[in-house]
Amino acid sequence: MATVINMPRLSDTMEEGVVAKWLVKKGDKISEGDILAEIETDKATMEFESFYEGTLLHIGIEEGETAPVDQLLAIIGDEGEDISDLLNKSAAPVAEAVKEEKSATVSVASTSETTAIPEGVEVIKMPRLSDTMEEGTVATWLKKVGDVVEEGDILAEIETDKATMEFESFYDGVLLHIGIEDGQTAPVDALLAIIGPEGTDVSGLKDGAVATSAPIKADTSATQTKTETKTKTEATPVVVANTGGRIFASPLAKKIAADKGIDLSKVKGTGENGRIVKKDVESFTPATTAVTTDAPAKEQTTAPVVQTFVPAGEESFEEVNNSQMRKAIAKSLSASKFSAPHYYLTIEVDMQNAMASRKNINELPDTKVSFNDMVVKACAMALRKHPQVNTQWTDAATRYAKHINVGVAVAVPDGLLVPVLPFTDQMSLTQIGTKVKDLAGRARNKKLTPQEMSGSTFTVSNLGMFGIQEFTSIINQPNSAILSVGAIVQKPVVKDGQIVVGNTMKVTLACDHRTVDGATGAQFLQTLQQYLENPVTMLA
Repeated sequence: MATVINMPRLSDTMEEGVVAKWLVKKGDKISEGDILAEIETDKATMEFESFYEGTLLHIGIEEGETAPVDQLLAIIGDEGEDISDLLNKSAAPVAEAVKEEKSATVSVASTSETTAIPEGVEVIKMPRLSDTMEEGTVATWLKKVGDVVEEGDILAEIETDKATMEFESFYDGVLLHIGIEDGQTAPVDALLAIIGPEGTDVSGLKDGAVATSAPIKADTSATQTKTETKTKTEATPVVVANTGGRIFASPLAKKIAADKGIDLSKVKGTGENGRIVKKDVESFTPATTAVTTDAPAKEQTTAPVVQTFVPAGEESFEEVNNSQMRKAIAKSLSASKFSAPHYYLTIEVDMQNAMASRKNINELPDTKVSFNDMVVKACAMALRKHPQVNTQWTDAATRYAKHINVGVAVAVPDGLLVPVLPFTDQMSLTQIGTKVKDLAGRARNKKLTPQEMSGSTFTVSNLGMFGIQEFTSIINQPNSAILSVGAIVQKPVVKDGQIVVGNTMKVTLACDHRTVDGATGAQFLQTLQQYLENPVTMLA
């Protein structure tokens, strides 16, 4: 029996999607787990896989087309199966949607006072690449004015408040105008670029298409020099070994590989599901002696930068533009610190049994558990017993989360990210360890999706690996609490009236006093301490 596949909702804010690329065609045999298409949402371009087996009988949305969530995307069924009834059922609502869209377009066109867009010209605005993005920075333009652009080409790398993402074109033509230069920051919907037929006059669009509330500051001289010295390279086909399977690689990775003449079949991907990403191609070294012996020589010939002597008493500064991530951190933490009345509770945990248990667990084959994993697990179980800590404050009511999603703070070069472990209380210690390692690695490479960094109900921040014994953290809103974890310290302790060598760890709970009272926070820490000092209870 044929199955109708609709445009999926791949993010919590997605209302429509664009089919960036079909990876199968009508008539192909489909197995469960096969990638059907790459779909661009309001947050990212994602691979969409099939949950059914059969033959692809119909494609409802072609490449480059945009359609709302739940519109007919494809039909899978038995070869030769009659699907006319399914097509007729889906045609009526689609026709009505097109009619409404045309009506809205006519209404907008009749009331608009902006400059008319010449035929074939496409105005591209700064996209909203995450649910919290308000402005973006163009990290690098991969095309320049006058270049021919094809659908699917990567135009630029855009830095959001959460990650640096590749932004691809959905149009063919010539890049006629760049509205936001390298290093410049602009709000969402600001004029990013104009694509159209070569020689088209777009001066009216450049002057009147976008109005910004404040001028954008940037070092234009450096940008101009960079543009002038950039060498134009012609893309050449990537030589891929005939392995009979598809090579999963990002569009930018494919372009870099084409420019460098790298065979992608020899590159190992570190992205999700083995996908080849930019850094894999850039760090790829062919297996030749010349390359390996030349590399150190080049490094040795690079002279270190020596700063000019500055006389005593002279003051100087260097200004470094704040990244989008740093701006987002400053905004969210300031809002949390100034709006939520913080207070702090600290306890000292005897980690002797935890150290012994971890040693025994890690002796098992293919098992690696850290002390941080044990803390995360203990927090999840303690939250189940103390739901008041697993809450969110609103002016109208206190929201009790029935689910437990623990966020784990990860330090990255530009600041701090908090990937989230969904339903942490249902995960084993080894599952937590594997998931945290994967998320932390991709966080440092800026490869986390917005969904993987949202939805936490509680947060753990650990600086023990840096030797920090005790510290306090700012609550990660809208959470009601965050746990700060210090280092395990060997010190004299009193047991049964005797001074012995012990191993202790201090943890500090920061609470929002609007939702978590002092006694509640103290009881949560007592439960947490019981789990950590008797790890066997976490396995029950």
